[in-house]
Amino acid sequence: MLWQTWWVWMGAALVLAILEMVLPGFVLLGFAIGAFGIALMILIGITPSLPVMLFVWAGLALAAWLVLRRIFMLPKGQVKRFNTDINE
Repeated sequence: MLWQTWWVWMGAALVLAILEMVLPGFVLLGFAIGAFGIALMILIGITPSLPVMLFVWAGLALAAWLVLRRIFMLPKGQVKRFNTDINE
């Protein structure tokens, strides 16, 4: 089936990563990393059923989102402030 082809998942990862550039927030990047992980899994020969594949994708996306959130999140209670204007 189509969902068992590695390049479909790699294409989905690329589309999600590009959408992350347009709509930043680290949410779509987590899904892109999960899709990339599924593509690598299929590429090395592990091809589970669709429900298992979607469950693994969701797990990888959640793990990637939590890691990205820990890395890029401001310390608790702090707010990002800009003191200069972009036009100055």
